[in-house]
Formats: sequence, C-alpha cells, structure tokens
Amino acid sequence: MTATAPRFGPSPIRRPLAAAALLATLISLLFGLVLAGASPASAHAALTGSDPQDGAVVATAPKDVTLTFSEQIAMDDDSIRVLDPSGKRADDGAPRDLTSGGAVRYGVQLHSGLPDGTYTVAWQAVSADSHPVAGAFTFSVGAPSETTVALPSDGAGGGLVGALYGIARYAAYAGFILLAGGSAFVLACWQRGAGARPMQRLVVRGWVTLTAATLAMLLLRNPYTGSGKLADAFDLDGLQSVLDTKPGAALVSRLLLLGASALFIAVLFGAYAKREDEKEKQDLTFGLATGGAVIAAGIAGTWALAEHASTGIQPGIAMPVDVLHLLAVAAWLGGLTALLVALYRTPDITSGAVRRFSRMAFGSVLVLAATGLYQSWRQVGSWSALTGTRYGQLLLLKVALVAVLVGVAWISRRWTGRLTDSTGSASASTRSASGPTESASASTSGPTESASASTSGPTESASADDAASVEASETAAAVSVAEGAVAPERAAQLSRQRAALTATKEKRDRDADPDRSGLRRSVMVETAIAVVLLVVTTILTSTEPGRTEEEAARGNTTAAPAPVTGGQVNLSLPFDTGGQNGKGTVRLDISPGGTGSNSVHLWVDGPDERPLDVPEVKLAFTLESKDIGPLPVAPDRLTEGHWTASGVQLPMAGDWKVAVTVRTSDIDQTTIVKNVKIG
Repeated sequence: MTATAPRFGPSPIRRPLAAAALLATLISLLFGLVLAGASPASAHAALTGSDPQDGAVVATAPKDVTLTFSEQIAMDDDSIRVLDPSGKRADDGAPRDLTSGGAVRYGVQLHSGLPDGTYTVAWQAVSADSHPVAGAFTFSVGAPSETTVALPSDGAGGGLVGALYGIARYAAYAGFILLAGGSAFVLACWQRGAGARPMQRLVVRGWVTLTAATLAMLLLRNPYTGSGKLADAFDLDGLQSVLDTKPGAALVSRLLLLGASALFIAVLFGAYAKREDEKEKQDLTFGLATGGAVIAAGIAGTWALAEHASTGIQPGIAMPVDVLHLLAVAAWLGGLTALLVALYRTPDITSGAVRRFSRMAFGSVLVLAATGLYQSWRQVGSWSALTGTRYGQLLLLKVALVAVLVGVAWISRRWTGRLTDSTGSASASTRSASGPTESASASTSGPTESASASTSGPTESASADDAASVEASETAAAVSVAEGAVAPERAAQLSRQRAALTATKEKRDRDADPDRSGLRRSVMVETAIAVVLLVVTTILTSTEPGRTEEEAARGNTTAAPAPVTGGQVNLSLPFDTGGQNGKGTVRLDISPGGTGSNSVHLWVDGPDERPLDVPEVKLAFTLESKDIGPLPVAPDRLTEGHWTASGVQLPMAGDWKVAVTVRTSDIDQTTIVKNVKIG
C-alpha cells in the first residue's frame, strides 16, 4: 500500500512538520539568547528604597538603616546586616518591622559612635510568593573610605543549593503533568490502556518523580532561603521553621495528596484494569474520574497557594484560575506524552482513543487561552511591561511556542482523521494473524478490505509466514514435550522465542502502517516543543512579574493600592492576656479601607517592641447598625509576629466594630474591640 500524507494543498506532510520543527528550533535558540542575556531570576518582591540611599554620603552616622520593599516579605534576625569598613557588624542584629500606611519597611538600629567611612548594607528575605530575594548597597559617613567588605555577586537562592532546588522544581512540574495527564488519558480516552504496561509505567514514574521532587524541595527549602549550605538541608530546627511558612505547608499538603493519589493509581491499574463487567466498569470510571479530579486539583492548588497567584492583585480570582491553567496544561501535555507512548509501545491503541484525545486536547487549549489571557493581564499589566521586562519577553516566547504547538497539533489532528478513515482498509491485512477475534472482525469488513488485502504485497506474506512459523513451532514443541523428546527447559526456551517473534511481528505491523507512522512523527514533534514550553513556563514561575518590576522601578508598591473610599485604616491596640509573656501591642492595617475586598496585615509586638510569636490570632468585623456580622477572619501566619489575610470582604460603609483575639498560651487569651470607619 502506498502512503500519502493528509492534504495540505501542494505540500506533503513532511514539509509542514519540517517547518514546524525548524521554527521550534529557532524559538529554542531565541529562548537561549533571552536567558543568556538576562540577569538571574528575581522574585516578586523588590527593594524600592532605603535610608540612607545607595551611595549616599551623610555628615553624621544615622541611628538606623531602613529598607522599603514592593510587597510583604519575611525576615529573620540576620536578614539585615550593616558592616563597617573592616567588616565588623555595626547593627544590633534585630530587624524591626516598621510597616505602616501600606509601605513595607524594615530597619535595624546602628551602634552609637560609629566612625567615618564606607558602610555596607547586605539584606536577604523571602518574598510572599516563596522566592528568596537579596541585595546589598553602600553608604558613607563623613567621606567614602576603603572597605574590606566585598558586595555579594550571587543572587539569593543561587549556588549548588539553588541549582538543586531549581532541578526539583522542573521535576515536580514534569511529574505532575505525567501523573495527571497520563491518568486523564487512560480514563477519558483509552480505558483499555489501564491494563497496558507502558501506560502503567508512565503514570507511576510521574508519581515517583513528583514525590521525590517534593521531598527534595521540602528539605532544600531552609538552605535555599537562608544559608545556601547543603548541609543545612538536614537541620531539624530549620525544617521546623520551613513547616511554619506558607510554602512549607503547601509542600506538606502536596505530600499528603500524593499519598491519596497512590491509592488512586493502585485502583486504576489494579481493580479497574481487571474489571470486565461494563456496568461496574462504568460506575468505577465515574468514581475514579471524580476522585482523581479532586486530587489533581488539590495538588495543583499547592502551587497556586505558594506562587505568584497568591500575591499581587485579585488573589481570590488568580488562585482558582491558576489551578485551572495547570490542570489544562497537564491534560494536554501529559495526555500528549501518553499518546506518544501508546503509539510507540502498544499495538492495540484504537483510532477512537486518538479521536477522544484530540477532543480533550482541544478543550484544554481553550481553557489555557482563557486562563492565560487573565494571568498575562494580571502579571504584566501594560504593553511596556510586555516588551520591556524579562517576564514579558518570556511570556511572548511562551505564546509563540504555544502557537507553534497548536499548529503541529492541527497537523496531528489531520493524521488522526486519516487514521480513522483508513483503519478498516489499511490495517485489516496486518491483523489477519492476530487471533479469532480480529479475524472475525476482518471477515465483516466487506469488499474494501478484501481489495486492500489483495494489494498488500510482501508485507502481508511475511506476516503470514511468521504466523505459520509460530504455529508450526508451537505444534512441534507440544508434540515433542508430549513424546518426552524435549525437556521442559527446552520448551520454556521455545516459548520465549515465540514471544519474541510475536513481539517483533507486532512491531513490524505497527511500523508498516503509514498513517500510524505519520501520526507518531507529528506527535513526536509536538512533544519536543512541549518540553521547551514546560521549561519556559517553569522559569516564568520564578521570575518577577512585569507589573511589579515596573512599579518597583517607579518607586510604587503593589502592597499599597490607591485608597478607593475612606483611606487605609491603621490601628494600634495594647493587650494583656494575663499570663506569662501575655502583654504586647497589636498593629493592624486594613487596606484600602473601603467597601469590597480588603487586605489585612497584623503585627504582634512584645513590650520590647520586637515581634512576639503567639499561637493564634483571630479577627471579626461587625456592622451593628445594619445587623451584619460578626464576619470571622482567620489570618495566616507569614512570619514571626506577622499575620496576613487577603480578600476580606466588607460589604457596606459605616462604623465597623473590629474584634482582635490574641492567644498567648493554651489557656491565656484576650479580645480587644475597636470601632473604625470604613468607606
């Protein structure tokens, strides 16, 4: 049979595929140039100002040094260091949270009587979207002088630990795509694939990869955001501090969900694959699909909880959109990988399964387009940020890769249609020796298949010879064993030879199908482009969004949006729970302080004005004049003494009663009530 490509006009199939492959190669080169010419990836938060400023020369030594950031950050006792010209510490080593009025500001007190000379300020913190940030600058007292302090050249999260953490991030995304996408392909497109060994290996390897990567990220989190020393990965105190953070909680939640997914995999490739009753299998399919969707959404949510979606504008919308985006990516790219494995490793994938995946991929692309458009607007915000920031340039690169991938997918769809049209005629002769079921199917196919079989040529003859050879070997072996002429070991050897011969014949039959081969080539090109796309997407998650980069350059902050009505609310509330370490002050900021969605930041300070770590803080808002409330709010612990809540809805303007409950021990707590004007 002579193979012809699907009709694309005058050009055969190889030319569009070659053009797509060439375009993907050019985009990959452009991708490399972008990475080579860009600075190391920065996170969401950025330093927007300092006092003294970088390079400033002041007449007398200041009492303190303050740093201003574009959004909330987490700092420890060693996050800000001021070093004198000889490299000795010139600060008291305890950063103070000076945030007020929406400006995120931290400072350290300096020693008294500092001599003239050049001082170096080195800082390191963790952004609210889980990425470490760091920097350094100098200022001089009296006049600049020589200094023995060298400014750090490596960015935060660099070195060996940063490289290992980055590899784990890539592996986690890849593992999730294989796990979720492979499972979706089996349940939605090819249910018989649950019993196929290649499909089982693909999904299980995805689970193992994601689990190992998550464990590695959990262990590396402490040195990644702190010392940068690999040995600190096994520091139990550091691990405990990681578990108290939002990224640590997200990683632990992911591990728990992976435990549930292990049970899902066991049922999918165990009881489900062996189930033969159609009604029972249909019910089990619905149950597995529902449970698998919940688990996949939960795992995807662990990224949304700790990445860019959880910070910036509209986090309440951005996080579910981010979950949908990641699920669509997994369904498309993971299903594509499963299809490629099936085409190369399994002999019996049907054209119906390919058609169903084509429809699933089309739906995934629609979801990706909608969610990607929203994410692009949220993270970029302007045309200048789209073209003038590294995030925007990577985003354009991602869009170009998606466009190429969709083009190649259209070619694959054409091959799918041709595979469907020719399943009966082109493949009947190669199935003639497969067994009584396929022989019966071939006998009902009519004159079209008969004509095809009559023109099949030497390929079918070779297949028939192989089948006859296998049958003769089986008969001879059986007779020999019955007569005692062949030992059981020889019979086992003959059985292995027959199995190898059968596998070789099946592979030759698959390779001889021109439509299947064309689809394999097309899907292979899709997969290669998808790998590059996954790399770009992973880098985007660790790059400072264009909107934040532009606002930081202008000296603005994303944490202090312009007040809509009423202005930002700032409260200072003393408290005393009556127990040990029960006294302190609560500082509360409500921004923008109007109706609708508000963000709340709450700091708990001890009598010494240092952060006080308390077990629990709760809020409640009540508008008694309208009989609204109390509306409870459970803020999240961001760092020691700092709690935050986003998306706090205050539906009406008026005099609201704010109740702050602080618990300092298992039995000691108090509630402070204050009236505030909203709107």
